[in-house]
Amino acid sequence: MAAEHDGATIQQRLLGACQRDNVDDLQEIIDGCKGDEAKISDLMNNTVSPMGDYLYHVAAKHGSHWVINLLLDQPDFECDPINRREGDTPLHCAVRWANDNPTKRQDALALIDMMLEAGSDTRVKNKAKLTAIQLVDPSNKQLKDLIQEAEQANLNAADLVDTNDVKGNNSAFIDIPQQDDESDEDAEFSGSDDEERAEWERRRKARQGR
Repeated sequence: MAAEHDGATIQQRLLGACQRDNVDDLQEIIDGCKGDEAKISDLMNNTVSPMGDYLYHVAAKHGSHWVINLLLDQPDFECDPINRREGDTPLHCAVRWANDNPTKRQDALALIDMMLEAGSDTRVKNKAKLTAIQLVDPSNKQLKDLIQEAEQANLNAADLVDTNDVKGNNSAFIDIPQQDDESDEDAEFSGSDDEERAEWERRRKARQGR
């Protein structure tokens, strides 16, 4: 086992585990902290990729269900960190993963349901001023309904997000000026379902062709 990790830092191993859904490696790192909850919390909440993603973002971007399940069990784990590039929460990232993997919709539903149950906030807006539900593929009614239910529960629980409680919180419920070339291709569209779907597909193909 030691040879397998030669040259890799703890942070690199954590990021790799989140990318590959390698729950065994993640558990090994946690066990290596010998029950030091402050150390575990620091590693889980403050390890950041070169692109500015926290561990939770990395795992959500790869649909790493088992790793996320373990992350959520860690002491004082932050459910709504904000990444640097898009201002996304992990919930935004999980929705994007669901959109990109239409053959794994049931897996995505289970993953996002788990995240919502653990406390992911549906009301946080990213830099494009979009909440997670506004990124959902318009054809994925099950996912939209799931997030809407959680959204309603959040609205009943509190009126406003305390942005001071969100890591990297500059974009939560704040209107951030957007440059013309940084519009979000996954944005929600108005109009009929057919028109909405056609526009969503057009923007997706345009983005993939860049």
